[in-house]
Amino acid sequence: MPPKIDALIGLIDLLRPKKVKLAFYIPGNSSEDPEKGNPMRHLRCVAIMLILAAFATGCQSASRSAAPAGDLRVPPMFSDHMVLQRERPIPVWGWGTPGGSITVSLGGHTKRTLVDAHGKWMLRMPAMPAGGPHTMEVSGKETVQFSDVLLGEVWLCSGQSNMAMNLQPGPEAVYNVEKETAAANLPTLRLFTVPSVTSFSAKEDFAKTAWVACTPDTAPPFSAVGFFFGRDLQERLKVPVGLIHSSWGGSPAEAWTSAEVLATLPTFAERMKTMPGEVEAARKKIPAYERQLADWTGLLESRDAGQTAGKPTWAAPELNTQDWLEMKVPDHWENTALGNLDGAVWFRTSVDIPAAWAGHPLQLGLCAINDMHRAYVNGVEVGRFEETAGWTIPKVYEVPASGVHAGSNVIVVRVFDVGGKGGLCGAAKDLWLRRADAPNESISLAKSWVCKPGVDLAALPPKPVGPLMEGNPRIPTVLYNGMIAPVIPYALRGAIWYQGEGNVGRAAEYSTLFPAMIKDWRTRWNQGAFPFLFVQLAGFMKPNPEPVEDIVAELREAQTAALSLPNTAMATAVDIGDPANIHPRNKQDVGRRLALAALRMTYREEVTGWGPMYERMSMEGAAICLHFTNVDRGLAATDKKPLAGFAIAGEDRHFVWAQAHIEGSCVVVSSP
Repeated sequence: MPPKIDALIGLIDLLRPKKVKLAFYIPGNSSEDPEKGNPMRHLRCVAIMLILAAFATGCQSASRSAAPAGDLRVPPMFSDHMVLQRERPIPVWGWGTPGGSITVSLGGHTKRTLVDAHGKWMLRMPAMPAGGPHTMEVSGKETVQFSDVLLGEVWLCSGQSNMAMNLQPGPEAVYNVEKETAAANLPTLRLFTVPSVTSFSAKEDFAKTAWVACTPDTAPPFSAVGFFFGRDLQERLKVPVGLIHSSWGGSPAEAWTSAEVLATLPTFAERMKTMPGEVEAARKKIPAYERQLADWTGLLESRDAGQTAGKPTWAAPELNTQDWLEMKVPDHWENTALGNLDGAVWFRTSVDIPAAWAGHPLQLGLCAINDMHRAYVNGVEVGRFEETAGWTIPKVYEVPASGVHAGSNVIVVRVFDVGGKGGLCGAAKDLWLRRADAPNESISLAKSWVCKPGVDLAALPPKPVGPLMEGNPRIPTVLYNGMIAPVIPYALRGAIWYQGEGNVGRAAEYSTLFPAMIKDWRTRWNQGAFPFLFVQLAGFMKPNPEPVEDIVAELREAQTAALSLPNTAMATAVDIGDPANIHPRNKQDVGRRLALAALRMTYREEVTGWGPMYERMSMEGAAICLHFTNVDRGLAATDKKPLAGFAIAGEDRHFVWAQAHIEGSCVVVSSP
């Protein structure tokens, strides 16, 4: 056979999908059954056609591959320091010029594919054992390399604010947070945070972000539950662990579920039919809303006593502040005489700059500020933060050399709070001023400042309420579209989930919605029934003096419906809540219990369980015996006091507090 024809038949074989029959029709015989006749005749016909096309375009020789793809791009999920799932095929995907060739190399393996007509490509690298570091190379016309790539265990961490609660210091931070973050030098624990994005359609990509190795600097912005889960898992498994954090405070489960699945649920089917129309109608209202919001914002700025004609008069260095309130910073202003104020409060302090610092650019470090702020040094604005998302993260602003002088300098921060607690409320260690070229020389700003309200929102008309918009995380499907769909199909071991508060009051609905969401994710990842571990809602609010119906308890019961699905587990958290705080500070035990569930259920480790689970009840004479599973060596009351919180009723269903005591794995309740 002529060498050029042989080369082109080799090309045909190279492009032939494995385990798929490839048929060719001969021009002029379109009705011929491609399974009959001489297959080599068909191949030679195609080969001759390809040769003619090659000569027509000036090709001098046949090639065994398509041209390398241009405009090569991969999603942010692939970056330096990433962790890829061990012992499982690894999907790698991206975008390029249609028809172009893509080559991926990793750990001694190489795979090739073509970019489809829509500019997309995907291939799967073979399963590999834990280890690294490796380099992954993706090549088209361009070449992208990712270094320090590890193979290990990858888990998705999702839910609402109790999953989003991070490791930043502050008055309501995680217990022992500074000690925990100081010890967070875990180079093979890798962290990835999905940007907070909502969308009415499934996104393929999101803003540029990257994997980071866990250090005392990178751990604080990350999910505390995720961190403690990953740390405990790695300590036991001794392999790299990668954590993907994708959560949004206040979000309901329906926001994390695809539109296709919601349309099959009776309580959401009608809404999913009408939602496209609602979205379109809302978009038409946006211009009017933006005008109203601009007018309201202008009124707010004009009513701020700290400003005159838009200029920050209260930032002036020479301002007399004798009538200002003194306040220890950092703290919430609700803990002072200002009380529960929502609006703008101005903070001022002075700092003596050493003569050696004069003529040098400085940096101003500000702790977490709730919610937004503008910062000034000697009357000149040096930075501002106008978005509430990310308010928990400390900020560093550059101060030009021309803006400072030896001796007393005035720092002013205008803090604007839209609800809840306000103020410079982060960690004292994040409040400082230092030379930019000598970061070890710093002056702490954690001390007494003076403050004064500029404007109280109660004195203004209500802020305009916007139409249905993509920024609302409570709308069905918008978080699945913006924060889950772009992660699929990154290879995972499983997911951990802390959510439910956003669905309190809708327990019956949640009992079908939550399992549907889990099945939805598993179907779309196409990795089987991967482990899905979730947290029971923690104890919250003071106990009632008499037994009553409780919507939080009903939601806890609804959560258990998901346990009917394979590879699911619920970590108990009722005992580690805070009656005064819906965001309990003990996130260590939450992460530990999720890790225990993973070790026992997923990795078949012989470990103690992750909390008692009610199984059934039985009558024992005049008492009822409540049977629990997952109790290891038996139940125990840690405070050694008589058990509280159990109620019992007769046939009249009038509940009264019960006497209760432990017998092995049972709690026996009774009442005269």
